[in-house]
Amino acid sequence: MASILSVRGISKTYAGGHQALGTIDLDVAEGEIFALLGPNGAGKTTLISIICGIVNASSGTVTVDGEDIIKGYRHTRSTIGLVPQEISTDMFERVIDTVALSRGLFGKPRDDAHIEKVLRELSLWDKRFAKVQELSGGMKRRVMIAKALSHEPKLLFLDEPTAGVDVELRRDMWELVRRLRDGGATIILTTHYIEEAEDMADRVGVISGGKLILVEEKTALMKKLGRKSLHVTLSEPLGAIPAGLSSWSLTLADDGHMLDYQFDAHAEDTGVSALLSRLGELGIGYKDLNTEESSLEDIFVDLVHRPAREAAA
Repeated sequence: MASILSVRGISKTYAGGHQALGTIDLDVAEGEIFALLGPNGAGKTTLISIICGIVNASSGTVTVDGEDIIKGYRHTRSTIGLVPQEISTDMFERVIDTVALSRGLFGKPRDDAHIEKVLRELSLWDKRFAKVQELSGGMKRRVMIAKALSHEPKLLFLDEPTAGVDVELRRDMWELVRRLRDGGATIILTTHYIEEAEDMADRVGVISGGKLILVEEKTALMKKLGRKSLHVTLSEPLGAIPAGLSSWSLTLADDGHMLDYQFDAHAEDTGVSALLSRLGELGIGYKDLNTEESSLEDIFVDLVHRPAREAAA
């Protein structure tokens, strides 16, 4: 599938010497949902701001829908919709006016039917004549999304779109994201709610310390890096792990009532059968067994902290 976004050699160093981004290369395919994950200060917002033309890169190029963002800025900016983290709009404007104005700023002709469609999809139609300042925080967030959708962008950036909103609104927003993707839009989102990325994204990128440390299809990432945990509930508690179990990396939990064993579910020999046999040989009885698979959050935390662990080693 063709790339709607191509980032090559993008970096950003500010005047004071702070390097916000190292060298970033990234391609995003048309019609996909791409989740960009990373801790605070990792460079997510800086990268998005460069692509959207808000911040100038120190080096590199960005192409959106086949056009360079500098040479073809008129086309690329009308192709992009951005929902920033911060709510920033004229609080004294009526909802319908501020959304319609956003469409006009991108040189698009007046289209009342489209504005109505966007407001209805975001449950804002009943509030169309209300001033933005009169709305709740969640409704203001919906207005920001409506403004970003007003000019019918092909590429939509959602920078922490559900931060600080209630569960019901968050669910509504993700349903809207799915409909937008089904309609042909490409979605790039950053989020702290990793379960949303796990549920929504086609691919995941992990950024840390200004470097894009991994880009992978979500299912492939979880298959490649995901681990399982075996929880063995013991018949009698142990004060310590016996020396006879030293071949396995085990930990005691629940005041000695449980043995935990992490293993690679895709390995040819997981070690689970041998562990259970060894427990029998040592006369260690158990009442229950259950397994738990790593979540995307577990994988994310491991990836972000792995460089520090490797450096310490």
